[in-house]
Amino acid sequence: MTLSAELVAILACPSADHAPLRLEISDGTTQELVCTSCASRFPVRDGIPVLLADEAAPGPNGLGVPVDDTPAG
Repeated sequence: MTLSAELVAILACPSADHAPLRLEISDGTTQELVCTSCASRFPVRDGIPVLLADEAAPGPNGLGVPVDDTPAG
Protein backbone atom coordinates (compact mmCIF):
# COMPACT_ATOMS: atom_id res chain seq x y z
CA MET A 1 0.00 0.00 0.00
CA THR A 2 1.53 3.30 -1.13
CA LEU A 3 1.02 6.40 0.98
CA SER A 4 -1.29 8.97 -0.58
CA ALA A 5 0.17 12.21 -1.90
CA GLU A 6 -2.19 14.11 0.40
CA LEU A 7 -0.75 12.41 3.49
CA VAL A 8 2.85 12.88 2.39
CA ALA A 9 2.12 16.59 1.80
CA ILE A 10 1.17 17.15 5.45
CA LEU A 11 3.92 15.07 7.08
CA ALA A 12 7.11 16.71 8.35
CA CYS A 13 10.43 15.61 9.80
CA PRO A 14 10.17 15.18 13.58
CA SER A 15 13.41 17.16 14.10
CA ALA A 16 13.25 20.77 15.29
CA ASP A 17 13.21 22.24 11.75
CA HIS A 18 10.09 20.24 10.71
CA ALA A 19 11.12 20.14 7.04
CA PRO A 20 8.79 18.48 4.51
CA LEU A 21 9.24 14.81 3.65
CA ARG A 22 9.26 13.11 0.26
CA LEU A 23 8.29 9.51 -0.45
CA GLU A 24 10.87 7.20 -1.99
CA ILE A 25 10.14 3.68 -3.16
CA SER A 26 13.02 1.29 -3.70
CA ASP A 27 12.94 -2.15 -5.31
CA GLY A 28 9.32 -1.51 -6.22
CA THR A 29 7.97 -2.18 -2.72
CA THR A 30 10.06 -0.69 0.10
CA GLN A 31 8.82 2.77 1.07
CA GLU A 32 10.71 5.41 3.06
CA LEU A 33 10.04 9.03 3.86
CA VAL A 34 13.12 11.21 3.37
CA CYS A 35 13.57 14.62 4.96
CA THR A 36 14.11 17.33 2.34
CA SER A 37 16.49 19.18 4.69
CA CYS A 38 18.57 16.70 6.70
CA ALA A 39 18.10 13.62 4.43
CA SER A 40 17.16 11.40 7.36
CA ARG A 41 15.12 8.38 6.29
CA PHE A 42 12.00 7.11 8.05
CA PRO A 43 10.47 3.69 7.37
CA VAL A 44 6.91 3.03 6.27
CA ARG A 45 5.63 -0.24 7.71
CA ASP A 46 2.36 -1.76 6.55
CA GLY A 47 1.39 1.62 5.07
CA ILE A 48 2.07 3.48 8.34
CA PRO A 49 4.83 6.14 8.48
CA VAL A 50 7.14 5.60 11.47
CA LEU A 51 8.35 9.12 12.34
CA LEU A 52 10.34 8.24 15.44
CA ALA A 53 13.93 9.44 15.83
CA ASP A 54 14.94 6.04 17.20
CA GLU A 55 13.66 4.34 14.04
CA ALA A 56 15.23 6.81 11.59
CA ALA A 57 18.37 6.35 9.54
CA PRO A 58 20.01 9.75 10.18
CA GLY A 59 21.16 11.85 7.24
CA PRO A 60 24.87 12.38 6.56
CA ASN A 61 25.12 15.16 9.18
CA GLY A 62 22.65 13.65 11.66
CA LEU A 63 18.95 13.98 12.34
CA GLY A 64 17.83 17.58 11.94
CA VAL A 65 21.17 18.89 10.65
CA PRO A 66 20.70 20.23 7.13
CA VAL A 67 22.76 18.58 4.42
CA ASP A 68 23.81 22.03 3.11
CA ASP A 69 25.48 22.90 6.44
CA THR A 70 28.52 20.69 5.92
CA PRO A 71 31.63 22.41 7.26
CA ALA A 72 34.22 23.42 4.68
CA GLY A 73 37.52 21.85 5.28
